[in-house]
Amino acid sequence: MGTVIGSVFILVVAIFALSIFFHFVPIGLWISAIAAGVRVGIFTLIGMRLRRVPPAQIVMPLIKANKAGLDVSVNQLEAHYLAGGNVDRVIDALVAAHRAQIPLSFERSCAIDLAGRNVLEAVQMSVNPKVIETPIVSAVAKNGIELKVKARVTVRANIDRLVGGAGEATIIARVGEGIVTNVGSADHHTEVLENPDHISRTILEKGLDAGTAFEILSIDIADVDVGRNIGAELMTNQAEADKRIAQAKAEERRAMAVAKEQEMKAYTQEMQAKVVEAQADVPRALSVALKEGKLGVMDYYNMNNVLADTQMRETISKAGIIDTKPEEPKK
Repeated sequence: MGTVIGSVFILVVAIFALSIFFHFVPIGLWISAIAAGVRVGIFTLIGMRLRRVPPAQIVMPLIKANKAGLDVSVNQLEAHYLAGGNVDRVIDALVAAHRAQIPLSFERSCAIDLAGRNVLEAVQMSVNPKVIETPIVSAVAKNGIELKVKARVTVRANIDRLVGGAGEATIIARVGEGIVTNVGSADHHTEVLENPDHISRTILEKGLDAGTAFEILSIDIADVDVGRNIGAELMTNQAEADKRIAQAKAEERRAMAVAKEQEMKAYTQEMQAKVVEAQADVPRALSVALKEGKLGVMDYYNMNNVLADTQMRETISKAGIIDTKPEEPKK
């Protein structure tokens, strides 16, 4: 019984030891590399395990590169993997560039990959240009008519400027700016409708791809639609604003006139009150003058007669009975 238990224990230990051995020593991968003519030492594979680098993600791309005739070493691929790059995509990009006769070094490919760009897609775009469709761009000609323009931009990846170059958003923004400038400089919107290719030529002459990761091959105007009459709307809004300003100023003047009228009425009432007060003081002053002997009785009667005569003349004059012109002497 003890012999059986010992045999089972030895078998379990052997299986465990073999599993650990085959985990750290990828024999199958090493045989595949030798069969493909790639020299990869068994201790190199073990070192990858210890450095926590999956050997398959290094050896398989290395085999692919070797079959394509690329000079790439294990250390280069492992260093790129440890830097956080995608080794398989870099090798695919190098193979595609080599087949298309595009000059692309391993260091440049790794730099593009580590910059966050898809280096394989960039190589494919260099061979097969990409069409970028801009959103609808609204622009207004000098006569105030709005035009809605949509363009298609054919671009090719510029591998030398993929690191640090601007992306598609910059291309779209610059093309939109060029459309707005060209339409805005047109005297009449019909000029743009008659020659939409003038926009394309002008934009291409400006070199809008400078500083970007792309090379603009062509700009084609896909659609031009006539929009609103912006100029008429602006004039209408301006006229309405001027009207409101004029109404406000007129209301201000009316309020000032009403305030002035009220002020004059108050002043007139004040003067009338002072006249009444003065008229009330006249009998008192006459009484004092009579008592002090400064005014005689005859003088008082004469003054009353003059006042009555004056009042009568004013009444007759207002009625239009008496002609105030002197009569001409008779001949």
